[in-house]
Amino acid sequence: MRIPEKWAPSVYFVFGQVGWFACVLGAAHGAAWIGILVAALLIVLHLLRVSDPLPELKLIASVTVIGGLWENMLVGLGLLAYPGMPVHGWAPLWLPALWGMFAAQANTTYQWLKRRLIIAALLGAIAGPVSFHAGAALGAVYFLKLWPAAIVLTVGWAILLPLLMVLAGRWDGVRKPAAHVRNAS
Repeated sequence: MRIPEKWAPSVYFVFGQVGWFACVLGAAHGAAWIGILVAALLIVLHLLRVSDPLPELKLIASVTVIGGLWENMLVGLGLLAYPGMPVHGWAPLWLPALWGMFAAQANTTYQWLKRRLIIAALLGAIAGPVSFHAGAALGAVYFLKLWPAAIVLTVGWAILLPLLMVLAGRWDGVRKPAAHVRNAS
């Protein structure tokens, strides 16, 4: 089934929320594998849907690595902890999966931010910490140092979301390249 392009951002947003809840609630209830599976499925469906999967795969891989390093830094600094962390001091694997799924939305749901990096920074500074607070309320993350974590999350997300948008502009496999039209004059 093909998603009409005008609906794609909304459909991706809804599926992104489904994936977020699968990751967070799965982790909170000792079944992180469910979130990883849902994220992987959504990423594969995205790659099957786009006009050029290779740039999207580069974007997803890059953002997954960047997000994984970011999450490990937060844990390593002693700001956050996660239930059932597989290795002490390392963020669980459902977090990079969540970042990969988020990257799959960059050229669809959030493509409008690519030319609005200041808005992306402001949105990141607000939505990033709010997302972590929601995850904490659901039992998927624990704030070990609330205010330092809030400050680091705010600043970090103010940088990470614009960075994601820059990478999305570089690796956009959703938008078809403009056809070169010869002028027959």
